[in-house]
Amino acid sequence: MLPFWIALQFLSSLPIRLPGMPEPSALGRSLLFYPLVGVLFGVLLMALNSVLGGVPLMLHAALLLTAWVLLSGGLHLDGLADSADAWLGGFGDRERTLSIMKDPRSGPIAVVTLVLVLLLKFTAILALIESHDSVALLLAPVIGRSAMLGLFLTTPYVRAGGLGQALADHLPRRDARIVLLLSAVACVLLAGWAGLIAVMVAAGCFFYLRLLMLRRLGGTTGDTAGALLELLEVAVLLAFAITL
Repeated sequence: MLPFWIALQFLSSLPIRLPGMPEPSALGRSLLFYPLVGVLFGVLLMALNSVLGGVPLMLHAALLLTAWVLLSGGLHLDGLADSADAWLGGFGDRERTLSIMKDPRSGPIAVVTLVLVLLLKFTAILALIESHDSVALLLAPVIGRSAMLGLFLTTPYVRAGGLGQALADHLPRRDARIVLLLSAVACVLLAGWAGLIAVMVAAGCFFYLRLLMLRRLGGTTGDTAGALLELLEVAVLLAFAITL
């Protein structure tokens, strides 16, 4: 179960402590457990959603969104902010884009992007609460983290020597395809037609964002992987909210 604990430590703010640096093979296998971490997030969010029943709707949605952000420690939002800054400030240049991503400072475009993404997430959650449809709280984290697995499976990692490179190099590719297929099937079985629509919307967004990464960078980075996760979570929530 070491790969699962690696995945949980990397993707969450939960107090997980590993006994030293894992072997590269364990790092690669940890990607297979990303959807399972999404399941854990979703179960916790659904449980909180039940506990908050009766709380005023706006506060209910705000608390759910806060818990969602805290569970990941804002890791993927940071990647989204860095990617937004780099995409605008890079002026289409690969090396300039990669350089800006390394800058810890956030410019106006990063702030605007985060505000818009969180606003869309909040309003979608509010719509789901009003309709008493909580399954999206499970599917969005699962699909978002499955997308990260899919990205590392299909897309070159462009920062040589980093943690992401170890993940990509040691990912069991056949097992990854099986995990992705099982995750998609599970989403459809859990949510029916709404689940199928969510998977299709997420797949469309995935291929479009992946294409943008390939055109600009020739692959992915940790920041663009985090941005992908955040944007797909929003896409799934909106798909559910719109089809209610």
